[in-house]
Amino acid sequence: MYNVAIVDDHTLFSKALGDLVDKFDDFEVQYFSKNGKECIDRISSSPSPPDIILMDINMPIMNGIEATQYLTDHFPDIKVVGLSMNDDVSHIIHMLRAGAKGYLVKDISPFVLERALKEVATRGFYYSENVTNSLVSSIQEKDDPDKLKFKENELIFMKLACTQKTYKEIAAEMYLSPKTIDGYREALFHRLGVRSRIGLVLYAIKNGIYEL
Repeated sequence: MYNVAIVDDHTLFSKALGDLVDKFDDFEVQYFSKNGKECIDRISSSPSPPDIILMDINMPIMNGIEATQYLTDHFPDIKVVGLSMNDDVSHIIHMLRAGAKGYLVKDISPFVLERALKEVATRGFYYSENVTNSLVSSIQEKDDPDKLKFKENELIFMKLACTQKTYKEIAAEMYLSPKTIDGYREALFHRLGVRSRIGLVLYAIKNGIYEL
């Protein structure tokens, strides 16, 4: 049985989510917290921390990104899964960099939630459907990652794309024009078969170009 903690400042949503998780085989809700600090305090004072945490991102006192970073640093065995109302690039990159093992949008189906929990428990990670699509499309048979070779500036660009810098800021740091950076971006999107910055970031992480 895997213990799950739910961290979300919306009580009704947390309760509904908890009732759903309790119906899944092999999973049981251990407790609820209303923000990151409350969750960390609970874990720090408990002899048996949860196996998985479903972590909301936007919360008062301590948000999900801050809490995830703390847990990654101090309780690395706990697997945190980001939980959000949307799937924008900024949230996903922030949570991945903080150490999250997955990212879910709150309107997912019960089937997807159960599958996500099972994969996080057994494989150690899970990404929401559209993030998974970006990752899968970046690893096509015709483009074996082991065979791809990148120029130095392409590698630098990919690493910087994994940070919170805007494309304009990346251009400034690389001493290149925004137009040149746009060219790198579009060329890599086409070459890797990805359609968004998320796909590029996941490719870089998966293939060791950027380390969290």
